[in-house]
Amino acid sequence: MWISILQWAEWLQNTGGSIAIRESTLLFPFIEGAHVLGIAISVGIIVLLDVRLLGWGLRNTAVSDVFEKLRPLALFGFGLMFVTGLLLFWSEPVLCVTKVSFLVKLGLLALAGLNALIFDRSVYPSVRNWNTAGILPSRAQFAGGASLALWLGIIFCGRWTAYF
Repeated sequence: MWISILQWAEWLQNTGGSIAIRESTLLFPFIEGAHVLGIAISVGIIVLLDVRLLGWGLRNTAVSDVFEKLRPLALFGFGLMFVTGLLLFWSEPVLCVTKVSFLVKLGLLALAGLNALIFDRSVYPSVRNWNTAGILPSRAQFAGGASLALWLGIIFCGRWTAYF
């Protein structure tokens, strides 16, 4: 027998873990604060790479230097953001699945992941050919611009979900 997403969200919201997070005076704000910290670390670093890809800054720094040195920290921030995001979802799954802003956020996250995967697999491998160029290939510029736009939308939709 199949259950709807809303029925699953209602079941999840009534679990002990969901209730504990939602009703805790300290746990929910701690998780939310850690989520914001993860966003700041991850997206802040992603913006630095995007700015370099677009040629808006860091022109005297090789793309590979920006990417290779900051990638581990960006992945740490993304991991923190992801885990705490799951916990925040667990605390209020019905609210999340019934808000268009949350569903749009998930779609934008999927597109941001796809953009990063395409950049990592098909654009970045040729970095030695354009690593220090003033004007980068259009595919690299597109990846940076798309990333900026997608993360702006993700953050906007996340705040919209939480507060409206």
